[in-house]
Amino acid sequence: MHESKRQDLGLLFLRVSGALFLLWVHGLPKLLNYSEQLKLIEDPFHLGASVTLLLAIFAEVLCPLLIMAGVLVRLACLPILCVLLIALGVVHPEWTLFEAQFGWLLLIIFTALLISGPGRLVLTQRFS
Repeated sequence: MHESKRQDLGLLFLRVSGALFLLWVHGLPKLLNYSEQLKLIEDPFHLGASVTLLLAIFAEVLCPLLIMAGVLVRLACLPILCVLLIALGVVHPEWTLFEAQFGWLLLIIFTALLISGPGRLVLTQRFS
């Protein structure tokens, strides 16, 4: 197998596994339990619980789906990184590295994808 093919498979794995992880652990619970989440969500910038939750759902549901498909990957990483940085730096600055390790790992994954791009195994490649 050529080196470039292995790199594309590695990026596909990183994209799909990171996006599924974020979607499953954070995005879908917010989407499926919207009413309960409205009462629980932190609103650090005083936008209102509804706006804050909708922005979080955008970053944690729509953006991971785009990343898995390989569509606008670098752009889709930006809202995710914003939500992660706000969560770690503004909402939960008291968290230790141990408590915030999941957030830091997601930050590493999506920053790596922002830098590297999606690779060549993307949905848009199939249609061009």
